[in-house]
Amino acid sequence: MPKPVKKVVIPVAGLGTRVLPATKSIPKELLPVVDRPLIDYVVSEARDAGIEHVILVTGRGKSAIEDYFDHAFELEATLKAKGKNDILANVEKTIPRAGDLSYTRQQAPLGLGHAVWCARAIIGDEPFAVSLPDEIVPHRPGFLRQMVDAYENVGGNLVAVEEVPQKDTSKYGVIAPKARKENLIEMTGMVEKPKPEDAPSNFRIIGRYILQPDIFPLLETQEKGAGGEIQLTDSMNKLNARQTFHACICEGVIHDCGSKLGWLQANADLGIKNDEFGAALADYIRARL
Repeated sequence: MPKPVKKVVIPVAGLGTRVLPATKSIPKELLPVVDRPLIDYVVSEARDAGIEHVILVTGRGKSAIEDYFDHAFELEATLKAKGKNDILANVEKTIPRAGDLSYTRQQAPLGLGHAVWCARAIIGDEPFAVSLPDEIVPHRPGFLRQMVDAYENVGGNLVAVEEVPQKDTSKYGVIAPKARKENLIEMTGMVEKPKPEDAPSNFRIIGRYILQPDIFPLLETQEKGAGGEIQLTDSMNKLNARQTFHACICEGVIHDCGSKLGWLQANADLGIKNDEFGAALADYIRARL
């Protein structure tokens, strides 16, 4: 039985350049999708997967994220005084138990690999998950729950993947498969944005990972790669030469809210599924088409 996965690293130090100018004044992780910010969906997905400790890797200008997961005493007191108990309950659900949320600072924008490395002291000698806050999963069970279930059977390291058209492989990092059994593919490596004719598969890597702590020494010495940044994928490929890696084909939809179109699509999708006003929103969209 592998060691359980009880911690998740969520890098939130990015500038959100793909959705400027909105992110000039608000962290991209706090952009709302229907009635909750992106980061809330990602943390909730981790909780549903049995994660007990969330580590947010922050940067300058991200203090509003910390405030979101803290008490807003004046707001809570006002809601209570006005008897708006349902709204108050929704607000209070965003507050984690004391000690279940940690923050560490990425002091320079050196890439995803560096952001994960910044959490090494909090992770310690344990397997851990990584969730990218740009991508949210409205499906239940969430992708991380599906991955944790798979990890409990095979151990090692896992990445989440979804199948994309072969012509689109140049947009993504894709896996090099070795053998497949149902929704798990044993991997030999990962390739970043290959041409369709050179791609080893059409399974693109999604922003969900389960990694062993052996990744940290590799990240510490990892040279800068694509974009002049320390890439997590580069160290994962090195670790893949020493340990097993599986790709988990997750069921459900994942929305990339790091782009303007993806964010709008997520709002439309989750909005029309909302019990309170989904039917009215669907009617409005149909009328506008």
